[in-house]
Amino acid sequence: MSTTIGKVFLIGAGPGDPDLLTTKAARLLQSAEVVLHDSLVSREILALISPAAQLIDVGKRRGFRLLSQEEINSLLVASAQRHATVIRLKGGDPLLFGRAAEEIHALRAAHVPFEIVPGISAAFGAAAAAQISLTDRRVASHVLFTTYSRSPENRILPVMGITSETTVVVYMPGPDYTGVSHWLLESGFVAETPCLVISRASQPGQAVQSSTLSQLASLPPLPAPALLIVGRVVSQSSASTLSWLLNASQFVSQGSPLSGDSPAVFGGPAMPDTIS
Repeated sequence: MSTTIGKVFLIGAGPGDPDLLTTKAARLLQSAEVVLHDSLVSREILALISPAAQLIDVGKRRGFRLLSQEEINSLLVASAQRHATVIRLKGGDPLLFGRAAEEIHALRAAHVPFEIVPGISAAFGAAAAAQISLTDRRVASHVLFTTYSRSPENRILPVMGITSETTVVVYMPGPDYTGVSHWLLESGFVAETPCLVISRASQPGQAVQSSTLSQLASLPPLPAPALLIVGRVVSQSSASTLSWLLNASQFVSQGSPLSGDSPAVFGGPAMPDTIS
């Protein structure tokens, strides 16, 4: 007797505001039979899921993972073997630090059909909350998306292409801003580099704190999900720092690896007005 294989949808839940979900994502949540979701998907978005669906929390909290990635992969495959519509719901966009690659590999290996439904990334949600452009063409033309690495062998940021016009977006900076501040300073940023911590972007309780890297460690930690934006574009959030904004030399140390003319890490030349 043949077994009917269902379909898995890898869906981006966006930064948390249900109004920022795509129409397709909202429709699929209503027809789901099983939903495997991350811990930080907002309650407002979880409330949109069909009451008949089975909800399974497979997220991570404070370094404690409820299930390993291998266990999540197996659960996705097993769910698709019993149900027609299975959803893997992730905050932000599933393809940006969402560990989608491992799940895609597992689904392909098991011959389970799947589809990816993108969402608004946490970086874009945070920038919108702070009302800044990550690529303000007056001061930035590159964006680097990264996560804060706590392992000694990965302490230094990749410096290829990072210039005074690079905006760095740090996902999952953690509650200890001392560590992430030291990490960025060791990577070549100067102490006066402006930065923003954005917590719960687009959700109730949204909070934004501005600082410089030298003062970042003194900020009280904001609740997760949080994100750190570093670079000259942050000065858009305060008119009082316009003079600093126009002084490109203050962004990087003289002779530091961040001051060279290297190819772009991500992005490229500033876009024309028609699409900015």
